[in-house]
Amino acid sequence: MKYAIVESGGKQYKAVEGGMIEVDRLVDEEGAKINLERVLMVVDGDNYTVGTPEVDGVKVKATVDAHFKGPKVIVFKYHPKKRYRLKKGHRQQHTRLMIEKIG
Repeated sequence: MKYAIVESGGKQYKAVEGGMIEVDRLVDEEGAKINLERVLMVVDGDNYTVGTPEVDGVKVKATVDAHFKGPKVIVFKYHPKKRYRLKKGHRQQHTRLMIEKIG
């Protein structure tokens, strides 16, 4: 099985050929083909290559599958006996990428 560890938006993801990953929202439109150029490690069976900090000459080709919102996170602050109650909600924006090729 061939996979790579890529970085997008300051976070690291395991990208498997033919699989999907969910990253923070990207500006590209749905159906656009993109290259993830920050490849930190490539594993192909028993062979692996670790970058310092990146692997030279390796790109991960992906297609933007969809943009969507994550689950709602409720933030509730409360100070007893002070009449302080604050409730906020947040939904993170994500992009689903279809990994086509590593190399």
